[in-house]
Amino acid sequence: MVFFIKLLFIGDVVGSIGCRAVRYMLPKLKDRYDGFDVVVANAENSAKGNGVSAESAEYLFESGCDVLTGGNHSFRNFSILKVLSKNGNILRPLNLSRHSPGRGFVSFNVGNSSIVVVNLIGQVYLDASSSPFEEMERLLSRIGSKLVFIDFHAEATGEKSALANFLDGKVSALVGTHTHVQTNDARILKNGTGFLTDVGMVGPYDSVLGVLPECIIRRVVTKMPTRFEVSDTGSCVFNAVFLQLDGDSFKCKKIEPICEILDI
Repeated sequence: MVFFIKLLFIGDVVGSIGCRAVRYMLPKLKDRYDGFDVVVANAENSAKGNGVSAESAEYLFESGCDVLTGGNHSFRNFSILKVLSKNGNILRPLNLSRHSPGRGFVSFNVGNSSIVVVNLIGQVYLDASSSPFEEMERLLSRIGSKLVFIDFHAEATGEKSALANFLDGKVSALVGTHTHVQTNDARILKNGTGFLTDVGMVGPYDSVLGVLPECIIRRVVTKMPTRFEVSDTGSCVFNAVFLQLDGDSFKCKKIEPICEILDI
């Protein structure tokens, strides 16, 4: 009997409007896909201002998320630091400094199988302390063959594609985050790994990557430091990806991006 794991991965959640969109959409998507085994969301921009806070993490867990991943803003909000050391379902990138609080992967039992969720960060223009390629090789040598899903928080599309192809057949799926724009390249690589360069974001639709346009325009035009502000009203874009993973072969059998524009 073929055993499939259904995983929903939600793109970078931006501010309170993004958090509300997750709570609004999750029940609807569970009905559409007849439930999920694991729900993962990138939460590194979910707090007011920036980062992930204890409050925004709790809100997303209560909304139905099982795992929260991070990125270059994982430690921006100090309230999360104590939580990271206590709650193993809030991840920060695995290849940050070994002195960083928290952990970079977590394992779940699902039926007769288990799935490992991993958070990595890129080396191009970001703050990786070690190579995501080498870090994944070390991790896979420890955990053996398992269902493995990776949130690769990276700037460069080439780095994301390179890592996905490097790990093709060794992990079930790799999906990129950080650039906040959903890419049109969802596919299953030749050895069975599901890949999407970037899942996108859950945040203000009329924005520049979730930030009020006037803030970004001021920064670009004047070259002066500008405080980025997130709109809390108006339409919201909800980007996610649905993955169906084979519990026997560990391969990805289906990858389906989700893009909805909400008025909440």
